[in-house]
Amino acid sequence: MKQVSGKALIKIAADHGWVVDRIKGSHHILLKEGESSILTIPVHSNQPLKIGLLKALMKQAGLTEGDL
Repeated sequence: MKQVSGKALIKIAADHGWVVDRIKGSHHILLKEGESSILTIPVHSNQPLKIGLLKALMKQAGLTEGDL
C-alpha cells in the first residue's frame, strides 16, 4: 500500500465529497453530506500515516486503494 500523509489524505477525501468542518490541534475533522459519521485525520507535518490507521480511515471514508 502506498504511504500517504494526512494532508494528502484530506485532499483525496475532499475530492470524494468530504469537507473540513473544524481543526482541533493537529486533527482535522471532516464531514460529508448524507453521512452520519465524521472522519478525523491527524496531520503531523508531512509524515506518512501508519498503514493500520490509513486503512481504517479509508474504510470509514469509503475510499479504495485505487483512489490513492
